[in-house]
Amino acid sequence: MDWASRVRKAVHRLKPYVPGKPIEEVQRELGLTEVVKLASNENPLGPSPKAIEAAMKVLPEAHRYPDDSYFRLRQKIASVYNVPPDWVLLGRGSDEILLHIVQTFVEPGDEVVFSTPSFVMYDILSTLMDAVCVKVPLRDYIHDVAGLLDAISERTKIVFIDNPNNPAGTILRDRAVRSLLDEIPEGVIVVLDEAYAEFVESQDYPKSLDYVREGYPVIVLRTFSKAYGLAGLRVGYGFARTEISQHLLKVREPFNVSSIAAAAAEAALDDTEFLERVRKTVWTGKRLMYRGLEQLGLRYVPTEANFVLIDVQRPAREVADALLRKGIIVRPCEPFGLPTHLRVDIGTPETVERFIDALKSVLNA
Repeated sequence: MDWASRVRKAVHRLKPYVPGKPIEEVQRELGLTEVVKLASNENPLGPSPKAIEAAMKVLPEAHRYPDDSYFRLRQKIASVYNVPPDWVLLGRGSDEILLHIVQTFVEPGDEVVFSTPSFVMYDILSTLMDAVCVKVPLRDYIHDVAGLLDAISERTKIVFIDNPNNPAGTILRDRAVRSLLDEIPEGVIVVLDEAYAEFVESQDYPKSLDYVREGYPVIVLRTFSKAYGLAGLRVGYGFARTEISQHLLKVREPFNVSSIAAAAAEAALDDTEFLERVRKTVWTGKRLMYRGLEQLGLRYVPTEANFVLIDVQRPAREVADALLRKGIIVRPCEPFGLPTHLRVDIGTPETVERFIDALKSVLNA
């Protein structure tokens, strides 16, 4: 049997997501003992101690299914953000909520609009649903609002905007987002993916839940994977008005978030002191990164996220491979259409200095 002939045509069009290499794999392949991973936009400090404690506390009950309503976590999120609990969406990472969105609203042949480059899952999930992906190039590494609006047609169902953008780390400010929302045709949903919102320093960053409260057709996504350091537990969340959220809940699998992840997420929201320490660590590391890159004469994109997009002015894959041999994992960005760029996590000051020293050695070799 030629099973390839039985596979859906949309699947043949997919390019699998390629994550950053895990530390253990690099240690095993290269025989290294000390490896720093700066390729997946992860929290440099790990999870909150309170989140770890909460997860361990519920482990003895792991033989039981979670409360499928996730009452406690929904109530906690609703309280923190001052929204009704039935506006709260939950998923195995925000990726799963993205899947719910396209499963709910996209028919074969419908169009979805998003920037290029941007988070690769918009392309993967929309393609899986047989959608037509309409891609609008960033302008100076920032979402092109006019271009996004021009790309919308009668067949458009969704506009995805990662804000901050991945891989550039840039943001659309409130005025730009409002101008887009005011021009969005009826029946088009705007998904504001704010996975890195906690790291934004700009005072003009949109208060996106205001758009939801004001009745705009907006879904806002957040995650516990980045600032809260729970990437390994896979729990994301989002917000949509009831007229939208009620339909997304129909495609959600039962028990889609583990009880352990839910408990850790609830505790993480309570540990505001730890979150602030994470933010300050990233902001300190960002300035240290900028200074080191400027000393090397390299261009970079000023970021509002916990990573920096760097133009190394030569094939980025070669530079990434050389850094890998020095025990530093970074993300070459040729899959994003940026063949001379690296995306590098902002770690602790110690890991930033180690990266800059290694990069200097590689570029001068």
